[in-house]
Amino acid sequence: APRRTAGGDLLADVRLIDVYRGEGLGDGRRRLAYALRFQAADRTLTDAEVGEARTRLIEAVESAHGAALR
Repeated sequence: APRRTAGGDLLADVRLIDVYRGEGLGDGRRRLAYALRFQAADRTLTDAEVGEARTRLIEAVESAHGAALR
């Protein structure tokens, strides 16, 4: 999956935690919320490392699915 690949080795877990379908989103649209866990076996991750991995994931999802970060 592009999201998993984009997260690289630091992405330890991805869980879908909420799906919203309702007013204001438009027909056939939904809002998804994910919990992401980043982890390295050999060190504590820096904010910059996690930020870069998160940005790559967002860009991959936007590109693959026409999604937008809210």
